[in-house]
Amino acid sequence: METIIRQLNEEEYLFLGDFLYEAIFIPEGVEPPPRGIIEKPELRLYTEDFGSSPHDIAFGAFRGRSIVGAVWCRIMKDYGHVDDLTPSLAISLYREFRGKGLGAALMRAILNELRSRGYRQVSLAVQKENYAVKLYRSLGFETVSENTEEFIMIKKLTEDI
Repeated sequence: METIIRQLNEEEYLFLGDFLYEAIFIPEGVEPPPRGIIEKPELRLYTEDFGSSPHDIAFGAFRGRSIVGAVWCRIMKDYGHVDDLTPSLAISLYREFRGKGLGAALMRAILNELRSRGYRQVSLAVQKENYAVKLYRSLGFETVSENTEEFIMIKKLTEDI
């Protein structure tokens, strides 16, 4: 079945909570946190009132009528915050759809959309152990700071992705 990448519409924003939970990196052998963790204030800011700002942009990967992955951004003071003009990204796919190129396709879609809207860069935070670090680097993200657990990465939006 073909996968279609397209911008989410307002009624589909409710799926972002599911993908926020899926985006939580769980190291090998560690028990997943309870689903209610996405209600913590530092995580809720990724999805709360999404769509209320012109800086809120989201794309989904669809197989048939089912959404299997999402990437979204907004300007927020999250883990990947670098300044008040740079949107921060979040991305995730349901486990069974990972490793099939859908994450890269979602990232290219939102990066091109951000560039077309005039954004100069985009940021994200990623756990150092997360396999997605390789994807981000392949798309041109560069580490601008780090702490013991995470990289803060920026992608300059100067050309088509």
